[in-house]
Amino acid sequence: MDWKLELVPVPVSDIDRAKRFYSEQVGFVVDHDTRVGEDVRIVQLTPPGSGCSIVIAEGAGVEAPEPGSVQGLQLVVSDIAAARAQLVERGVAAGPVQHVENGAMADGPGEPWNSFVYFSDPDGNGWALQERPAEGVPG
Repeated sequence: MDWKLELVPVPVSDIDRAKRFYSEQVGFVVDHDTRVGEDVRIVQLTPPGSGCSIVIAEGAGVEAPEPGSVQGLQLVVSDIAAARAQLVERGVAAGPVQHVENGAMADGPGEPWNSFVYFSDPDGNGWALQERPAEGVPG
């Protein structure tokens, strides 16, 4: 039996601002923007090529942690420099490419699975990009 994580709630303070950030700046696909009655709105967005989406919501009965309280969401990409360049081009304040060296972050790419770029959404929810090895390269 497969167990797949397919939806992660991300708490935001302004659903329209968050939708614009994730779709226009980060490049997520808007799967749906649905109103349930007059009081509840649910927006689901998916990173290109991902089997897992995020959901941002507001309204009566929507209980979420404090906006900005989700940290450590991670997207895996095949080319970290190109992914960072896309974010910066779209106006996202993405940090430099870094790697872990001797227990601390150091500038520049690292070995396979050890290259990261960090950014946050407008509420402060924290994201990381991680570069995966190319096909056929041992990890």
